[in-house]
Amino acid sequence: MSIFDLRIETARLLLRPVQQQDLEPYLAFCADEGVMTHLGGVQAPQTAWRGFCSLAGSWHLFGFSMFSVIEKDTGAWVGRMGPWQPLGWPGTEIGWGICRASWGRGYAPEAAVAAMDWAFDTLGWDEIIHTIAPENVSSKRVAGKLGSTLLRMGELPPPLQGKPVEIWGQSRMQWRQRHR
Repeated sequence: MSIFDLRIETARLLLRPVQQQDLEPYLAFCADEGVMTHLGGVQAPQTAWRGFCSLAGSWHLFGFSMFSVIEKDTGAWVGRMGPWQPLGWPGTEIGWGICRASWGRGYAPEAAVAAMDWAFDTLGWDEIIHTIAPENVSSKRVAGKLGSTLLRMGELPPPLQGKPVEIWGQSRMQWRQRHR
């Protein structure tokens, strides 16, 4: 089985590696000022394309990256979620970003639980972090629902350096104790 055949299902969502048909909704996602406020800012289509290809390339080269999050009922692309660890990143992250039209539906924590299980079980990660801008109250709420706590302050590598981030997270053992 190819990594590109990977499918993780939750009650309402399908998580799978990015596919070519995800590009247009991904570009719209990256152009939405509200969505991108805490994700590095709005991106021109050319820059967003490079980021999209980075997600696909990471799947191919390293066997993991953020998943496309697909709404099972409609087949709509509603965001990206999952394991992320670019060069110089402060740890093994499960990150998320959900399209504005899907905010408030509980998709981020629902998909994150599945992604965290997968990262601990399949990737063998011992710790999962979430890098969160200090003013991003919504993501802190999601992290809290997952059982993550504020571990430390940190900074992201270039080209995102210069802005402090809160590093939330938990160990595999903490996760297992909560999800037995």
